[in-house]
Amino acid sequence: MKIVKRVLLAVLLAVLIVFPMSYDNAYVHILLSQTLVNIVIVMGLNFITGLTGQMNLGTAGIMALGAYIAALTSTRLGTSPWIGFLLAIVMGVAIGWVLGYPSLRLRGVYLSLTTIAFTEIIRMLLNNMKGVTNGAQGLRGIERYNFFGYRVEGTIPYYYMVLIVAILVVWFAWRIVNSKWGREFKAVRDNIDAVESCGIDVAKVKIRAFTLAAMLGSFAGALY
Repeated sequence: MKIVKRVLLAVLLAVLIVFPMSYDNAYVHILLSQTLVNIVIVMGLNFITGLTGQMNLGTAGIMALGAYIAALTSTRLGTSPWIGFLLAIVMGVAIGWVLGYPSLRLRGVYLSLTTIAFTEIIRMLLNNMKGVTNGAQGLRGIERYNFFGYRVEGTIPYYYMVLIVAILVVWFAWRIVNSKWGREFKAVRDNIDAVESCGIDVAKVKIRAFTLAAMLGSFAGALY
């Protein structure tokens, strides 16, 4: 069974590598890149919703903050996009802590309402702070990523950059799922009372899950 899975993964990877070069359509390349960005987001969301069983409807707001932090540092301050990328990750960690603490008191629909309210607040702020974010028009002239002098410009180079990042994130998520952290996340989801009776700090586990989810969400926003 493991051999079959590995073969299927190898075939999928080969298709993802070859397809953009064999099909010259910029629109399709953009869609594939956005799909890969969404995969990065889902890997983060899986920690909090899939493994820990906590509802999080604030992912859109988290992604938006990561995107705007990265874009604003590039367009307003003129810094390298890598600086914005790192700041977006730091922003994700901070958001994870902010959203993680309500999860200690709220569950189910109440946590859902809290996180969706967070997204709505972020949406309203970004749309109305026109002097900073340019409102619904968004930001233009964002500097491209640069790898040792090679400027990532064009739909195909950008696609391959995102593909590499997505593969690394999937590997990172797989490692965590199969680690002690992953077992703690699943234990909280399946029987939180039993976890507490074993002496595991449930608060730390929940905040850790929210932080990982927010960090990857913000990371994906900067990538977008």
